[in-house]
Amino acid sequence: MRPKRHDFTSGNIVKQLFVFSGPIIFANLLQVSYQFIDSLWVGNLVGANALGSVAVSGTVIFTMLSFIIGMNNAALTVLSQQKGKGDEEGLKRYVNAFVVVLTLLSLVLGGTAFVLAEPILSLLGTPDVLMAEARIYLQINTLGVLFLTGYNFIGAMLRAIGDSRTPLTFVAIAVLLNTVLDPIFISVLGLGVQGAAVSTILSQGLSFLFGVVYVLRRNLVPFTVPYIPDKEEVLVIFKLGIPSGLQMSVISAGSAAIMSVVTSFGEDVVAGFSAAQRLDSLLMLPAHALGIAVTSMAGQNIGRGKWERVGQIAKYGLLYNLSVMFLIAILLVLFGEYGVRLFIQDETAVEFGSAYLKTIGLFYPFLGINFILNGIVRASCAMYQVLVLNIISFWVLRYPLSDLVSSWMGDIGMAYGIGISFIISSFIAIGYYKFGKWREIRLFEEKREA
Repeated sequence: MRPKRHDFTSGNIVKQLFVFSGPIIFANLLQVSYQFIDSLWVGNLVGANALGSVAVSGTVIFTMLSFIIGMNNAALTVLSQQKGKGDEEGLKRYVNAFVVVLTLLSLVLGGTAFVLAEPILSLLGTPDVLMAEARIYLQINTLGVLFLTGYNFIGAMLRAIGDSRTPLTFVAIAVLLNTVLDPIFISVLGLGVQGAAVSTILSQGLSFLFGVVYVLRRNLVPFTVPYIPDKEEVLVIFKLGIPSGLQMSVISAGSAAIMSVVTSFGEDVVAGFSAAQRLDSLLMLPAHALGIAVTSMAGQNIGRGKWERVGQIAKYGLLYNLSVMFLIAILLVLFGEYGVRLFIQDETAVEFGSAYLKTIGLFYPFLGINFILNGIVRASCAMYQVLVLNIISFWVLRYPLSDLVSSWMGDIGMAYGIGISFIISSFIAIGYYKFGKWREIRLFEEKREA
């Protein structure tokens, strides 16, 4: 039975939001569990320093991949608008164009990051005791960039046409393989941190190959034998993809900059922060998934010109997100320490990690507002505008405030500084959503007139 494809231009918005976002939440949960599983095994089988190595290099991996992940966000916007317009030929042409462009970018980015791994880690202020393991973990992961990009793009295509269930299957396969292979490579074969990296890229590669075969056999999306795309298609991809990729780069580079503040407080804080970040990345999944869901839903309606429905999607998305974020905040305050202890046992590191989580959790509802409203704005192809919002959020607010407040309050000041940035950036996002000119963008209409 073929997975159901949703037409989001009609029907009950609340029901569609719940049904469509559910598989995305679980898929993102599984996706993030790559690093979660690696950290769990490494922290318990190898030690706190090894966990710190994975965390520091993991920040770089996210930065390295973020540009291509941003291109996938552009794909979601373009393909969902094509779906909403009912332009099957346009959908087919843009699928091919994205396949060609993303493949080339993956190869270039992965090769460059492999060569420059140690200088990049040095720029982050990685402690000498962590450098060797962090470098090898990073370099091995760069070899799997194409696999990770590939099945992320397959997921973006399917979600653009309203199918959020099939991508969940692909990610589940990869995580299941990683869960089984991790302890074998880390402990049984005695490869340590290297084994965690090898297990991850092997799992991603097998999942990607399965996804390609599955989608082609069932004809779920209009794939063709890759051919050189038209100049106009490439220009549209880069017009949207470059700022979208830079959005992700700004976010991940900002995270890397914050890591440089963390490393200045020593190994215990790095270990505690690393454990907290593993939980933080899991707990933020509902907000991130809802951002993806509203982008796809709003994109189809923008393609059809149903602007009142776009506003309703934003309204219900905000209500859904805020309720989830308040619940997560309460759980963190009550049980944050138990979560940190899943990864590390060193009391100093646990004390900082749990204090950080309990503090930052209080500010989660404000961050959720950014995910939803930026997702709606992104669906209109307002990529440069969202890029500016992210630059303000991370480089004008989050990184400077984490550094400034921690200089006054010590290590826990990082949590308060980041939390304050969540509040300010949420009000900026609300202001642009209400008064910005993102509704006036007509990318494909302009192309047809030309």
